[in-house]
Amino acid sequence: MKVAVIGLGNMGAPMAANLVKAGHQVAGFDLVAPCPAGVTCATSAAAAATGADVVITMLPNGAILRAVAAEVVPAMHPGAVLCDCSTVDVESARAVAAQATAAGLGALDAPVSGGVGGATAGTLTFMAGGSDEAFATVKPLFEVMGQKAVHCGGAGAGQAAKICNNMILGVTMIATCEAFALADKLGLDRQKMFDVVSTSSGYSWTMNAYCPAPGIGPKSPADNGYKPGFAAELMLKDLRLSQQAAEAADADTPMGKLAAALYTSFVEQEGGRGMDFSAMLPRFEARGRG
Repeated sequence: MKVAVIGLGNMGAPMAANLVKAGHQVAGFDLVAPCPAGVTCATSAAAAATGADVVITMLPNGAILRAVAAEVVPAMHPGAVLCDCSTVDVESARAVAAQATAAGLGALDAPVSGGVGGATAGTLTFMAGGSDEAFATVKPLFEVMGQKAVHCGGAGAGQAAKICNNMILGVTMIATCEAFALADKLGLDRQKMFDVVSTSSGYSWTMNAYCPAPGIGPKSPADNGYKPGFAAELMLKDLRLSQQAAEAADADTPMGKLAAALYTSFVEQEGGRGMDFSAMLPRFEARGRG
């Protein structure tokens, strides 16, 4: 296929590179980042999108997505698909989908899970919202860039799935870090704690696959000085999106609200910016009951 990738940062660049390796013709555009090898650099987002069968966007937030969509939608040919892989608010995802549909295009909101490592290895998980036809068009590209793609429903459903998943992730990481900090103060050996919890009812992905305690369980950012991984400020962004969505939907999410407040303090006042989101563990270690 002819593919355009708009946004060639830490995620977009390796995704574009994997599409090139698979034999697709890829044009790219980014205001700052260079094009990966094999990607044809365009002079604008609209120029990259012209003639593309699929336009993939990987952008920082909903406002930028709306601005880019306003530029690329008029440049796309009828029947092409605009596939946004950013993590943005549900309202922006639905607004862009409506704009694309009105122009005779297919539209997907397809945020990803798997981080930079997954983007590089081509093992991302895509959570897609949009029509069956648009999903079928982009599915071969999902199979190149990832290991799994789930069609979650109509426009906005992909963002809804991502937001709910990452709210669980943020809350669970906090609970895991709290438990390790408590175990330390109770004199419980961390390895013994892991051996029990990882095979008991406290089992979770944050414990078993991404343990925040250095030297415990599989290798994780905790073993690399808490270099991300998944940065704390990105977790904060997703938790804020979850609370924005919860407010709009009149949903009671007290744990998600508290997690957002804790990550706000961690990132904005406690030096957590630029660290992995699992660095909540040394934060709790250093604190008393208060």
